[in-house]
Order: sequence, then structure tokens, then C-alpha cells
Amino acid sequence: MRIGELAERAGTTTRALRYYESRGLLPARRTVNGHRTYDERDLRLLRQIRTLRDFGFDLEETRPFVECLRAGHPSGDACAGSLAVYRRKLAELDALIDQLGSVRSEVAAQLARAEGLRAEGVRADGAGAEGASSAASEPAAPDRMPDAPEPRCELAEALTHHHTRHHTHHHPASPEDSR
Repeated sequence: MRIGELAERAGTTTRALRYYESRGLLPARRTVNGHRTYDERDLRLLRQIRTLRDFGFDLEETRPFVECLRAGHPSGDACAGSLAVYRRKLAELDALIDQLGSVRSEVAAQLARAEGLRAEGVRADGAGAEGASSAASEPAAPDRMPDAPEPRCELAEALTHHHTRHHTHHHPASPEDSR
């Protein structure tokens, strides 16, 4: 089959296929007149790559799975190299889950603190509840009191601090990311 048909059947672009070929993930077979040619095995490789990419694997992380299929194994995850990638990915996901759990705890604590302050009638500038008895008979105070200092978001400060301690991996964009 030609490159356009393979791209359509795999749900990707011809540009992505050429990129995979340049990275050695897709074979570069050509007809006598120079056209790229592919078969069902190539479609299977692409489906493996696309599935892993959809799960958040980097393109290079798909290589052991592709090599496993090329070696004739019934599935891309039947080889030791693929299992090692799975283990690394699980460790990465566990670390992200832990990080999200920490962020969630910070958000929950900030919400509880903010709700407590709001319930006590404490103003954003830290003034106490001395006016609370007279405020009880008045309508609810607006979210921003006149002449109050600019509000600051402690959560944003905490998350900024958290983010600088736990940087995330950035992977360069590839042609497949433009799908």
C-alpha cells in the first residue's frame, strides 16, 4: 500500500510516517519507481506506536515495542525491553500521582482555610472579626471590601513554589503532535 493509504488506515498523517521513517521506526521500502510501499505489518507497527503515544509514551519509548514486533513476536510487549519501558513508565506515573496528591492536599487545605476565614468574617487585609456583631445585621460583605489591599492568592504562591521544586519533563514536538 502507498503512504497515503497507510496514513489513513493508521489514523495519522503522511508527514508523521515520514518522520517515523527518519527515526528508524518505520521501514523505508520503495518500489522500483521510488514510491514508498507498506504492508499490514507496517500498519501493525503504527498501531502499536499510536497506542503507546496515546498513553503518553515518548516516541523513543516505543522503539522496544516496534523492535519486538519486527522480531516476529505476537505482540510488542512480549520482549524484555518493552517490559523495562512499562516499568519506567509506571514509576513515572506513580511519581506524577504522588505529585498530584500533594497538590490536591494543598488545594484542600487552602479551601478549608479560606472557608474558615470567610465564615469568621475576616477581611482580606487580616482585620479581625471585631465588627462581626454589627455585620451580622447587615447584608453579606462583598468579596472585596472598599480600600482593602489587593488580594493575594496563597494557593498560587504555594503551587508556584511546588512547581519550581518538581519540574516536569519537556519533550520536543514532533510532526505527529500536529494531528
